[in-house]
Amino acid sequence: MKVDYDVIVIGAGHAGCEAAHAAARLGVSTLLITLDMNKIAQMSCNPAVGGIAKGQIVREIDALGGMMGIVTDRTAIQFRMLNRSKGPAMWSPRSQSDRRKFSDLWRDILEHTPNLNMWQDDVVDIIVGEDGKVAGVKTALGVTFNAKAVVLTAGTFLNGLMHIGRVQARGGRVAEPASTGLTARLAAIGFVTDRMKTGTPVRIDARSVDFSQTTVQEGDTDYHHFSYLPDVKRTLQPRPCYILYTNERTHDVLRRGLPDSPLYNGQIKSIGPRYCPSIETKIVTFADKTEHQLFLEPEGETTTEFYLNGFSSSLPIDIQIEALETIPALRDVVIYRPGYAIEYDFFDPTQLHHTLETKLVGNLYFAGQVNGTTGYEEAAGQGLIAGINAALRVKGEPEFTLGRDQAYIGVLIDDLVTKGVDEPYRMFTSRAEYRILLRQDDADMRLTPLGYRIGLADERRYRLMETKQHQRDAFIEFAREFSIKPALINPYLERVGTAPLRQGVKLIDLILRPQLTVEMLREEIEPLARWIDENIETERRDEILEAAEILIKYDGYIERERQNAAKLTRLESVKLRGKINYADVKALSTEARQKLERMDPATVGQASRIPGISPADVNILLLLLGR
Repeated sequence: MKVDYDVIVIGAGHAGCEAAHAAARLGVSTLLITLDMNKIAQMSCNPAVGGIAKGQIVREIDALGGMMGIVTDRTAIQFRMLNRSKGPAMWSPRSQSDRRKFSDLWRDILEHTPNLNMWQDDVVDIIVGEDGKVAGVKTALGVTFNAKAVVLTAGTFLNGLMHIGRVQARGGRVAEPASTGLTARLAAIGFVTDRMKTGTPVRIDARSVDFSQTTVQEGDTDYHHFSYLPDVKRTLQPRPCYILYTNERTHDVLRRGLPDSPLYNGQIKSIGPRYCPSIETKIVTFADKTEHQLFLEPEGETTTEFYLNGFSSSLPIDIQIEALETIPALRDVVIYRPGYAIEYDFFDPTQLHHTLETKLVGNLYFAGQVNGTTGYEEAAGQGLIAGINAALRVKGEPEFTLGRDQAYIGVLIDDLVTKGVDEPYRMFTSRAEYRILLRQDDADMRLTPLGYRIGLADERRYRLMETKQHQRDAFIEFAREFSIKPALINPYLERVGTAPLRQGVKLIDLILRPQLTVEMLREEIEPLARWIDENIETERRDEILEAAEILIKYDGYIERERQNAAKLTRLESVKLRGKINYADVKALSTEARQKLERMDPATVGQASRIPGISPADVNILLLLLGR
């Protein structure tokens, strides 16, 4: 049996799958070790991918050559573009997936990826060589695997402990064992570890639901999807979701259960996600609210199992059921399993470089929830970067990182390694200071050239991106040059309620009007429709025209943000690590000296984002560097 590998990935969740696939695709021998090969890429919580800012991460993964977008599209049973009422920087794709088919497709992909093997086992020890670099792993079955790099993506399994009321059970997910021993081993090496908490809602049998008491929420049927590859389509039968609400009776029942709630009786001492609170936290935090919105979401294309989004809970089973029965649509509810909370170990992410390599042990990488994040998308983005860098390290090639002005993945990792976490980290558009540059529509333009350069994005993907860019830019140039006479368009402008023309204008001037879109003008102006038919490929026409229209309408905002990002880039180019002995710089505040010593930032830009580092401290650093 083969026991020597270039890269070993521990854990086959969303981070582990992306890490293993990326490393193997980059040409290094890779082993993926998981506790259960039937639970690969398991959607432990809701069977959905994307959402606010998370959808942008998935498109970035796809643009780089990762797989989450492809798997999501091919297993989707509902797709929606969120925030369409806002500007394009806020548009975020989200998809419901068939839980079982999502996992099955990921396994099929991994099984057919060259250079990648899998092993079902529990890793109990990480071997560190005398040179301070990782050398391999030991498993519960007594097997030693040797490796030049290791990526740890253990999710919620490290000493996982589940809570339902006062009942406790060890496990990484319901009915799945926890992973023990690894945290203690890493703590003995010197890693700082702590505990976090997350949770999941009850699962409901749809046959017991009165859907007439709900509001139907259909998905979108247009051209939008996650992957930039035109042949990746949604093929499963679409299914709607359903909206319903709690009421004051529901809240009364939930309050009665609070003394037995692990969150409020001291049983759980770790921190949970502030932005995805349990239902019991909602009724305590928002005591004045008489109702909370819930979503019934199907778990698959044909299954009767539904996920009750918004009702995450660790209350006793009888309280959960009694509370559900107060909701009209669920008065006869039958459940498959109750909601539960889970506590697990994580490692302070400030112990990592931007490559996600640990500072303590060379060639050891951490990715996913072990870094204090929450969400499939955040995990997958980290896994992709960790897998890429593990492979590049083995190959002796330059490391790969993303800046805050390049990708949400770059924002995510920079936040983690620079600021650390005091609660499960979840991505939001508000975390990105340059979100107009990080739109979901242009992730391919931003990142596919980078993925192609390192060898992860293939030739076909790169050529598709080039063609799209050429046709997009050609349309913008056409819009700048093509003239529109008042007689041609004024009757239409009056019908849609925008000012008629007094003289001829260029097409671009009409597109700039907020009341008009390219598609609207295309239907009214025959020469425009003819030019589009002759110059833009049919299969991706809507996508290309949308990209062009966004650049036209938001050109001023985009250019201003590029200029602001350029200022950031200047600070990022000023190297800092190893150049200053902070303890000797009395001009720095005591807090600044302590944090700079502990964090050891690579650049002045990174130092400026460390909490507690003031603009005055940054100026002192620049002076000391002669800048």
